[in-house]
Amino acid sequence: MRIGWGFIGASTIARQWMVDAVNARGEVGVTQEVVALMSTNKARGTAFAHEMGIAGVYQNIDDLLADPAVDAVYISTTNELHKSQVLAAAAAGKHVLCEKPLALNIEDAVQMVQACREVGVVMGTNHHLRNAATHQAIRRQIESGVIGDVVAMRIFHAVHLPENLQTWRINKPQAGGGVILDIVVHDADTVRYLLGEDPIDVMAYAQHAGMAETIEDGAMTIMRMPSGALVQSHESFVVPFAGTGLEVHGTKGSIFARGVMTQQSVGEIEVVTEQGRQLLEVVPHNLYAHSLQKFALAISEKAQPAVTGEDGVKSLAVALAVAQSAVTGQRVEINYPVF
Repeated sequence: MRIGWGFIGASTIARQWMVDAVNARGEVGVTQEVVALMSTNKARGTAFAHEMGIAGVYQNIDDLLADPAVDAVYISTTNELHKSQVLAAAAAGKHVLCEKPLALNIEDAVQMVQACREVGVVMGTNHHLRNAATHQAIRRQIESGVIGDVVAMRIFHAVHLPENLQTWRINKPQAGGGVILDIVVHDADTVRYLLGEDPIDVMAYAQHAGMAETIEDGAMTIMRMPSGALVQSHESFVVPFAGTGLEVHGTKGSIFARGVMTQQSVGEIEVVTEQGRQLLEVVPHNLYAHSLQKFALAISEKAQPAVTGEDGVKSLAVALAVAQSAVTGQRVEINYPVF
């Protein structure tokens, strides 16, 4: 089986990670290739396609979707454009992998998922972290019961936003900028994946720490889980040397993971119990290539992608609740839509 990908948006993530991930030769018996690119900026699109060896270049989404070589699309435009582009792809019968957050509000995100359902195409959300070998190893440890019942989790995902990304993320709220929709939404998916449950409610603060003027560039959140576990997270655009990681604390032990919240999730994981300390041996893999292989299986074998559209809606719901709590100063209950 062959899957031809059309990329909608000549983005940094597409250039640095996704083209190679699509073209990677996996073990699922499916050949994948980026065959077309759409960018409204003709010069940018032409240069991108030439650099990446992409044959088809378009300025209009309808022209890309009309290309018979395109079976699936990867959408990495700014966030306010996702809805219309997903709906157009679904109407054209193309499978969809969309960047997070899916949309700027829950209603739009639900409509996107439902549109793909109605025509029978696969829809995935590009939450990359649950595709990392480190996160998969942490989840196996939790599920094994080695640390007992989880009572608390902490995520530290405070970084320094690279200069080349200091554009719409810090100066365009109408495009869905800010640290909450950029990083908190990822951490929400990580919490859901590792603990296997959805947060009930949140309390949060946001800050303006010097990089962004009209949008938050830092946030801290407490999430309450159905099991009774509490989760604390810290996200930032302005912290260059903190390092990333997470901790999971249970009644019988704890997991300490460092350097695992990046696109190269190759950090160290230590499990501490009354038996002592154990460093886990984790063989890293390209997390984006892993995601694309799962997506190919979803198409070829009617399986689920690594992160579904429904997962994307739920992580968005958490992030929007965080944003609301930060504005109101109140605890905000998360209302998940019923599909």
